[in-house]
Amino acid sequence: MTASSAIRREHPPGVPPVERRELVAWASYDFANSGYTTVVITAIFNAYFVAVIAGKAPWATLAWTGALSVSYALVLLTAPLVGAYADLRACKKRLLVMTTIACIAGTAGLAYTGPGTIALAVGLIVVSNVAFGMGENLIAAFLPEIAARDAMGRLSGYGWALGYVGGMLVLGLCLAWIQGAPARGGTAAAAVPQTMLITAVAFALTALPTLLVLRERATAQVATGREILAIAFSRVREELGGSAGLVDLKRLLWCIVCYQAGVGTVIAIAAIYTQQALGFSTQDSIMLILVVNATAALGAFGFGRYQDRIGHARTLAITLVAWLVAIGLLWFAQTRPVVWAAANLAGLCLGASQSAGRAMVGYLCPHGREAEVFGLWGLAVKLSMILGPLSYGLVSWLAGGDHRSAMLATALFFVGGLLLLGRVDIARGHARASAP
Repeated sequence: MTASSAIRREHPPGVPPVERRELVAWASYDFANSGYTTVVITAIFNAYFVAVIAGKAPWATLAWTGALSVSYALVLLTAPLVGAYADLRACKKRLLVMTTIACIAGTAGLAYTGPGTIALAVGLIVVSNVAFGMGENLIAAFLPEIAARDAMGRLSGYGWALGYVGGMLVLGLCLAWIQGAPARGGTAAAAVPQTMLITAVAFALTALPTLLVLRERATAQVATGREILAIAFSRVREELGGSAGLVDLKRLLWCIVCYQAGVGTVIAIAAIYTQQALGFSTQDSIMLILVVNATAALGAFGFGRYQDRIGHARTLAITLVAWLVAIGLLWFAQTRPVVWAAANLAGLCLGASQSAGRAMVGYLCPHGREAEVFGLWGLAVKLSMILGPLSYGLVSWLAGGDHRSAMLATALFFVGGLLLLGRVDIARGHARASAP
């Protein structure tokens, strides 16, 4: 048995078998879309928004986190219904194509922002981030359809590792373009919007294999719009209320809300924190994030290989404890070596914790409801992305711009995640998901 055949899910006769190239195509979408989060949300455009578009106004960080929160709220409100619709109409692939195009177009539009264009920048961030979030849910919904139950951790880890590699490559291209601005007769600040075009083109080119190769295996269950809407609302109500019998899945989703709030905060404010609290230059911040992406890829790949062996819950618990150590070091840091050590520890946890959570949801997902359940996963992640960055922005504002206090407050999300994880019974949840 080859390594790829051990990962592939077996389907009954009449359903097309999973091909090796589909596993690669699925994982490569993480490679494709990570340029958006790395360049736009984490490393370059967020700091550009605060420093240039908003002119370092006292409310600038809150405006940025507020724009992200609006986009996450839109995904939160619609993702479970979109997921149920995708299952009932068997259209995950078609919706994935649409959301990918929308995210690419919104990213390209950011190239036309500059000082004072706050409304344009906020509008494009909301559009592109909503499309990104929808696409993230839809591609994740293919995981239990193509991966064997005991191999989801591996494939999820491979995908997340590829994602950080893709993010590094696109960020490296953008950094080279910014650093080369003086030689072209321009400035680094003026070159930042141009990197949005680089990011959009890279996303478009690298997403093609996924959009061309990945196949839809689900079959449409109902035809009329009224039936779809009624069943979708009914299913989402049951899942959110816990009456569908998937109690451990529900508990896991609340755990994800909590710890992902901390993860999302670090992603959203990384460049802002290093520049405002630690005195890093834009180039220093980008170099730090480049290295952190490398360690995140190692974390996702390494933990992904062993997650299925040592247990999903144990893997996630290890990463959450390590997150607390990293946050403590960042809060304490006064010298650059300590900052680099803390950032790279956070990088190892970044890939591992997100990959582990996605694989756990797949492990607890009933057959035939993949897009619906991963829509709920998207709801949990996006709710966390509202709570985390917005809490950080409020704490920093109330503390008079003290980013260190806001970073320390972020540790509470990881403590809560650990406490909630202790209430999830993975074996029981998997048994209930596997029942007819």
